[in-house]
Amino acid sequence: MNNKIKKIAAVISVSTLLSVPVAKAVSFDVEGTQVSLKGYGKLDFIYDLDAKLGNAASNAAVRLDGDKGADGHFDAHAFQTRLGIGTETPTKSGALTTYIEGDFWGGGGGTLRLRHAYGSWSGILAGQTTTNFTSFLGYTPTIDFTGQVGQANIARQAQLRYTVQGLSIALEDPSGLGGTTYTGAANAEAKNSLPDLTLRYEHSGERLSYASSLLLRRLEVYNEATDDEESVFGYGASLAAKVQLAPTVSVQGSVMYGEGTGGYLYLGPAAPAYVEPGSGDVEAIPALGVALGLTVKAGRGSYNLAYGLGKADWDDAHRDGVVEADRDNEYQSLYLNYIWSPVSRLDYGVEVSHHTREVVDGRDGSATRLQMMAKYSF
Repeated sequence: MNNKIKKIAAVISVSTLLSVPVAKAVSFDVEGTQVSLKGYGKLDFIYDLDAKLGNAASNAAVRLDGDKGADGHFDAHAFQTRLGIGTETPTKSGALTTYIEGDFWGGGGGTLRLRHAYGSWSGILAGQTTTNFTSFLGYTPTIDFTGQVGQANIARQAQLRYTVQGLSIALEDPSGLGGTTYTGAANAEAKNSLPDLTLRYEHSGERLSYASSLLLRRLEVYNEATDDEESVFGYGASLAAKVQLAPTVSVQGSVMYGEGTGGYLYLGPAAPAYVEPGSGDVEAIPALGVALGLTVKAGRGSYNLAYGLGKADWDDAHRDGVVEADRDNEYQSLYLNYIWSPVSRLDYGVEVSHHTREVVDGRDGSATRLQMMAKYSF
């Protein structure tokens, strides 16, 4: 038995410790408004066989082949624990709903942060919630908080959204997903004068569900040296789908491509744009994301296999001398897990994941993580 297998066996042996009482749901009425509390407590046990990947797996932390560093890192935390409060008030024109939720991933872990804070009525949503550009149809469950790279970002940002039937259109905070993160912008200041525009159409069927999304944005820079402003048009397109092959088997995935998408590519290696040193022009950076997953339900649990790819095209920026040869340009992740639910609102799980990183000059590296969880919902 090699050292890695011995380490895996040692970590698995602590799974017997994961047993605590299940929390109960809370719901009550206040002057005609239904108020409900929900959330969960989650414990994560993590063992990185190679480089330390962080509280949630980060491909950027993967050590390149040939680089020196310590192997074998254990961590445990409950940062994913979250609490939400929702309300529903009947009106003559439909229900008025609100929702506020937080978790403890602030500051990289350990500090309370805001996830959702919004209200919705008659198709109009205002506040902070998951970007309208994404769909969860292509998502495959993982125990790791971040999950597979290459999806349209599932992050939450401030927005004004209108939904009618399956079509949603939103104006979103342009700085929330990398809109002001530019590369090589010496003597230049990124700015935003317009919101990002996102459109999504989603259809749910008995066997096939799908969603298509479009992103339009303006990327701008003020150049102090020339006292000038430069901008470029950015866009992104995404398609996600889930196919129910059998009552217990589903395949899901997504693909997205764009120029200037930045953080809209989930966990991707690209900034949205860079400033060309000679002309001062703003150049949008192309990015590609692919995600694919398989879920097989078995008894009270499910097996999940998920793959993701996030890739940035840094060729022009490297040619222009803006980025070095050691800049990350491709991430890949592979997850295999089993999540067991012995009773309602209780989940145990074990997962192994493999993560790779490649830089502009072709060097790469990989790292493997083992993770277990206990999750108690209410």
